[in-house]
Amino acid sequence: MSPQSPAITLAVPPEPTDHLQGSEHARVTLVEYGDFECPSCKVAVATPKLLLERFPNKIRFIFRHFPLQEAHPHALLAAEASEAAAAQGKFWEMHDLLFQNQAHLKDKDLHRYAVDLGLDLARYTAEMDDHIYLQKVREHIEGGRRSHIRATPTFFVDGVVQDISFGMKGLHDAVASAVARGG
Repeated sequence: MSPQSPAITLAVPPEPTDHLQGSEHARVTLVEYGDFECPSCKVAVATPKLLLERFPNKIRFIFRHFPLQEAHPHALLAAEASEAAAAQGKFWEMHDLLFQNQAHLKDKDLHRYAVDLGLDLARYTAEMDDHIYLQKVREHIEGGRRSHIRATPTFFVDGVVQDISFGMKGLHDAVASAVARGG
């Protein structure tokens, strides 16, 4: 991005339905648009956890779905499975399992993770069969498109996109600066 070009900003501000870690009232907000089947997202998964540890009660982390279906054929179903887990209070546990088992995201694998997490399987199966969370995932995708996202992971700090093409140091620096400014 040249210095003259306007920064890409987050089109959809944080919402009460977002998946959040950290302090709900933190002044600095980190938003990730990610894809459970994306190798770069798997590498990046540790970064928000490190930032939450480094800046306790100073940042909140929000994860939103942006499955790149052309490149990652299982990502959309994995996103739906994470939403089914979220409905039973286990989004972050499923989030972590999906990234840990990224090469195994077929329907039978997702069902096994639901078992491992102790989800109500009748509810999980019915919700997955009916694709009741597909609309929420599609809304995340649409919000990502309106934010001009083309790749995953994409991170925003306080609504401004962060360039991570040279690694995560830039993201760490952006969060540290935002925390130092007091949000």
